[in-house]
Amino acid sequence: MTQTAVLNRPAVGPGLSFGQAVRLVAEREILTRVRSRAFQVSTGIMLAAVLAGVIISGLLGGRTSTTSVAVVGDVAGQVQHADGLEITRADSAAAAARMIENGTVEAAVVPDPSSPAKIKIIADDQAPDALVNKLSVQPEVTLLHPPAVSPGLRYIASYGFGIVFLMSAATFGGTIAQSVVEEKQTRIVEILISSVTSRTLLTGKILGNSLLAFAQVVLLGACAVIGLSTTGENSVLSALGAPMAWFVIFFVIGFVLLAAMFAAAASLVSRQEDVQSTVTPVTMLVMVPYFLVIFFNNNDVVLTIMSYVPFSAAVGMPLRIFLSQAAWWEPLLSLLVLIGGTVGVIMIAAKIYGNALLRTGAKVSVREALRSSGVE
Repeated sequence: MTQTAVLNRPAVGPGLSFGQAVRLVAEREILTRVRSRAFQVSTGIMLAAVLAGVIISGLLGGRTSTTSVAVVGDVAGQVQHADGLEITRADSAAAAARMIENGTVEAAVVPDPSSPAKIKIIADDQAPDALVNKLSVQPEVTLLHPPAVSPGLRYIASYGFGIVFLMSAATFGGTIAQSVVEEKQTRIVEILISSVTSRTLLTGKILGNSLLAFAQVVLLGACAVIGLSTTGENSVLSALGAPMAWFVIFFVIGFVLLAAMFAAAASLVSRQEDVQSTVTPVTMLVMVPYFLVIFFNNNDVVLTIMSYVPFSAAVGMPLRIFLSQAAWWEPLLSLLVLIGGTVGVIMIAAKIYGNALLRTGAKVSVREALRSSGVE
């Protein structure tokens, strides 16, 4: 056991209450993580990426493209109603063609008495589809059931909720797993267990990393709000207000569930080399909601099922609220299901963690950890 490891362990004693011991363990987890240069850099990059992504998307979405067009004679009156055209007058069709050749304009619209439309478009080496579409007569379309949110915005919201959940849960879940195995491998856990119970240690780890994950999600949300405000997307910001608040609530509880699973899975092994294999099933549970909302964000049945499954409710329910698909009582029911599932998982994870924590050597199976008698 290294001197640094000894200094980093919480100074707990038998006279401390459960709450005091949990607070000390949580403080240790938070300080160890916050002081890490890798954590500081990765968090900064993530915040900058979210802010830049929102701003760039807003700017690109609000920018309208224009097509420079030369017109001849009375044609100007026929095309001036089209949006997105920068019109330049030319004396003749030949003059308009020369303007295309020298790059002054992208295309030209000239009179053509033989054409049913009485006009003709001249271009360089390919048909200007944007100009053709603008000059075409489009029939009016009436939707009987218009979507409340545009497909593009629906996808962006799905991606946002999914990627934030994936990054935060995987990052801090992996941190918990690494911490558990490191303490077992260096035998620090034997000293810790002599001062606090395994339940206290597990609770402190979950609480500390949950607070960090919560803080990170709040910061990411703040960056998104700043980006939307900067680009003037006030309507989008207003629509995302309630879903983002629900996302934070669901994420905090959902992360506690996943954190308990990461800790329990990591306690089954004693070497850092074995961590990845034992936490892979939990990592897959973290990835599933992300891929579901990316590929099935337009499938209402899939989103409804997701909103009532504990490990995916943090993504599914806020997205349904954003899409105005959830009744007022559904988030409350989903939250109750999530809380119930979290309590059940914590009880099982605490038993596995306590029974496997002091076991070294070969990997302990889940069945063996549930059956054996460990430390409390």
